[in-house]
Amino acid sequence: MSLFVLMAGGTGGHLFPAMALAQELRRRGHTIHLMTDHRVTSYGADFPAREVHVVPSATPSISNPVKFVAACFKILWGTGVAWGKLGQVRPDAVIGFGGYPVFPPFLAASLSGIPGILHEQNAVMGRANRALARFARVVALSFAETRYADATKTEKVVTGNPVRDAVRAVAGTPYPGLKETDAIHLLVFGGSQGARAFADLVPPAIAALPQHLRQRLVVTQQCRADDLDRVAEAYRLAKVNVELAAFFGDLPERMARSHLVISRSGASTVAELCVVGRPAILIPLPGSIDADQKNNALFVDKAGGGWIAEQATLSPLSLGTRLTSLLSEPATLANAAAAAKSLGQPAAVERLASLAERLAGKKS
Repeated sequence: MSLFVLMAGGTGGHLFPAMALAQELRRRGHTIHLMTDHRVTSYGADFPAREVHVVPSATPSISNPVKFVAACFKILWGTGVAWGKLGQVRPDAVIGFGGYPVFPPFLAASLSGIPGILHEQNAVMGRANRALARFARVVALSFAETRYADATKTEKVVTGNPVRDAVRAVAGTPYPGLKETDAIHLLVFGGSQGARAFADLVPPAIAALPQHLRQRLVVTQQCRADDLDRVAEAYRLAKVNVELAAFFGDLPERMARSHLVISRSGASTVAELCVVGRPAILIPLPGSIDADQKNNALFVDKAGGGWIAEQATLSPLSLGTRLTSLLSEPATLANAAAAAKSLGQPAAVERLASLAERLAGKKS
């Protein structure tokens, strides 16, 4: 059996695919360690690793020379810390899941002669991964067409984006039928960076829906803790059945019960929606340098599995108009669900695990 160190930034978008791979590798009898940053306390409590190692890191800011130099020194410090930890753990291979928190440990692994896979979750290769690709033996891609991937000469393999066991467990749930009198289940979530915009946009959009649709709606919405009261009041005034929380631990099950989802278009969100097969209005997080979420959403939109909506041009009125149209057309929703399902790659985690075993030079 082999020992693997997985490396991921401490947010859900990076940790969830790493968690999926950890679950699969443990099933095959391997030992897992995780290297990440301090944010792991928010998302990584259930990560199936023998040990979690927090490594110092920083994101360089070219626009601010002082912060850039400080970040470089912190990355060098983190590389030294990771080099020492890797010397103690002695892994057979490492797998990095992108973001600058991966930079120090992945670089340290390369300097130590430990073979590594770099996984890119998005349709646009991130800047950290572009910089690290030269140190990887293999770059694993989620999308066959990934912008900037051709710039690296490192071997590339399309594996898809791994999804967690909880998602794969509900992947066979049929899309729920929707007759004229049935309850309509709408799921709204945006992650820590997106929930506030949704708290501003979604409740007034739903309040503007025709009464016959509003009274059938069952809304589940993720909100920041400081937005819960005002959002609850908005739904109360609109007389809409709603469940609100800052975090849903059973999000995959709620996704499977939904007729329509409103969400950001982060890589893990898109991968999970497609594996489960649920249509979504995808609102990319604005301001991204590489527009990775926009490109993820466009991939789904072009295939007919959902609809992209740019936040800059979205208003409660336009969102309400879109919802009225979609919720009044069950066939359109069902067709989009099927299209999303056709994009899903539930076996991505198995492909990536086999690639990791190949790199480690051992078979389970």
